[in-house]
Amino acid sequence: MAHQDEGHYRAKHGNAAPPAQAVLDAAKESAKDGMITCAAAHGIAKRLNVTPEDVGRAVDFQELKISKCQLGLFGYGKGVKLVKAAESVPADLEREIRAALMDGRISCRDLWNIADARKMARQDAANACEKLGIRISRCQLGAF
Repeated sequence: MAHQDEGHYRAKHGNAAPPAQAVLDAAKESAKDGMITCAAAHGIAKRLNVTPEDVGRAVDFQELKISKCQLGLFGYGKGVKLVKAAESVPADLEREIRAALMDGRISCRDLWNIADARKMARQDAANACEKLGIRISRCQLGAF
């Protein structure tokens, strides 16, 4: 959700039932100052054997903010993102990223998969996308 929606994250779920109590509790316990890191949210998903989207819903239902996106896209201070255009992108990486595009964008999950398979930092993969002018979409936690 956009910054102007701060404090109204739950509204994007309409009348949907809240997530399981265990997920709500784990998100609340992991939050500090009303924020939970992307890594902590993904850790909860793995530990509780739920989807990152389930944890993202729990975060939204509690009006928490997600910080420190592992791709460097948001959560590093007001208006700050860490992602910067790479100096260059190897041709094989560019082909792999472009092959994963849907409607001209790459999903967060697909970019993670590419980075993990290549044993490269996820933020470096995002930097490659920035260099190529490719937008990243469909945050696994539902932040965008």
